[in-house]
Amino acid sequence: MENIPKIKVGVVAVSRDCFPESLSVNRRKALIGAYQERYGEGDVYECPVCIVESEIHMLQALADVKGAGCNALCVYLGNFGPEISETMLAQKWQAETGYPVMFCAAAEENIGILKDDRGDAFCGMLNASYNLKLRNVQAYVPEYPVGDATYCADLIHDFLPVARALVGLKNLKILSFGPRPFNFLACNAPVKQLYNMGVEIEENSELDLFESFNKHAGDARIPAVAADMAKELGKGNQKPEILSKLAQYELTLIDWMEAHKGSKRFVAIAGKCWPAFQTQFGFVPCFVNSRLASRGIPVSCEVDIYGALSEYIGTCISGESVTLLDINNTVPAEMYRQDIEGKFDYKFTDTFMGFHCGNTCSGRLCNPMMKYQKIMARSLPVEVTNGTLEGDIAPSDITFYRLQSTADNHLYAYVAEGEILPVAPRSFGGIGVFAIREMGRFYRHVLIENGFPHHGAVAFGHYGKAMFEVFKYIGVEKTGYNQTERYPTENPFHD
Repeated sequence: MENIPKIKVGVVAVSRDCFPESLSVNRRKALIGAYQERYGEGDVYECPVCIVESEIHMLQALADVKGAGCNALCVYLGNFGPEISETMLAQKWQAETGYPVMFCAAAEENIGILKDDRGDAFCGMLNASYNLKLRNVQAYVPEYPVGDATYCADLIHDFLPVARALVGLKNLKILSFGPRPFNFLACNAPVKQLYNMGVEIEENSELDLFESFNKHAGDARIPAVAADMAKELGKGNQKPEILSKLAQYELTLIDWMEAHKGSKRFVAIAGKCWPAFQTQFGFVPCFVNSRLASRGIPVSCEVDIYGALSEYIGTCISGESVTLLDINNTVPAEMYRQDIEGKFDYKFTDTFMGFHCGNTCSGRLCNPMMKYQKIMARSLPVEVTNGTLEGDIAPSDITFYRLQSTADNHLYAYVAEGEILPVAPRSFGGIGVFAIREMGRFYRHVLIENGFPHHGAVAFGHYGKAMFEVFKYIGVEKTGYNQTERYPTENPFHD
């Protein structure tokens, strides 16, 4: 993963002046020791400054963690804590760096400390939360934020994928090549919310991309990239005649990214592959998109800007490749009866097929093969539709999710955990049989009710916990999820 941040969390202990400073300092040392024992060194930095109800201490701690190269902050209440200076630290940290902050607090270790050395951080977290709201500071607070050293070490470790996504967004530029295809209004959304998140957007014409592609003709690097493609495909290299053009296109995108990052460090791409792309470029870009995704550079299809954004968030959280799929078609009842019913604990309406032409990286597919794009070839010569990567998506736990700006500029999201079943889809493209509990009701009362488009991002693993926290932190107004309880829009009289 070349395109996501490395997180270093600065841990700052705080103390109220009517409590022993040593209580917070010793608890901080125990916390750092527990973290390093469980997870190794490198992710956390122990700030030597303990803030004891002092704005001067706060400035010293702020300068220290910034100087140490930290890009995330953990304010640790070793005792009741100084509500003013600890939340001022969070406020100044966000104002000066734009990076995320979390709060957690120490539990009482044993009966012996209760008489003289009780810390009362359980109480202090309440005042901290009130002061954060006074200062309009958005902080990550775990579901239960108080515990012993080992427990709080786990909380900080849980913060890492959340922080990766948040830091990544602050340093992200999305490159789009459009406009979106005709009759694809669902892939269009206002970009204002991108700027609200600190994401930069550069919208280009596919003519700009075509010009750059043509200038890469004869590039000396093409043979090496084409050879790497052939090696990756192995027996699946069914279209060797197209690899040089695909290599030329891959180099075009890579060079464009490097030349257009500007002030940002990371990139995602919202690309295009029809209606004129195939006839002018002479291929479809699916395999190249899949290869970039495997390096942590997601490329969405059909100029889906919020799809690319969603994929990037999942890449940061999981630290692995993700994909973008259509929530595409129902599983035939015949297939359900033959391959799923009685073998897996899912209702018929829990299942569906996720599909896209070929943007899922080869490492996620069973027997990946380079082929032509069957849907496009219905109306175009087959030779201009070569370049798609086909294969059944391998069985895996998954998180299906999306972040989306609505037409009237509200920020909505959804997240649901499930799995790809070991059931052959017997179809074409990059496709798998998905199962998400209560998918039918989720489909109706979250996806349809809130106007989500057909594209959904897929992370390979269960990452709903971190995903939900990222959406909450960035100010998503509504995050839908699959549930057994009745949805507000669900007809109570429906069978």
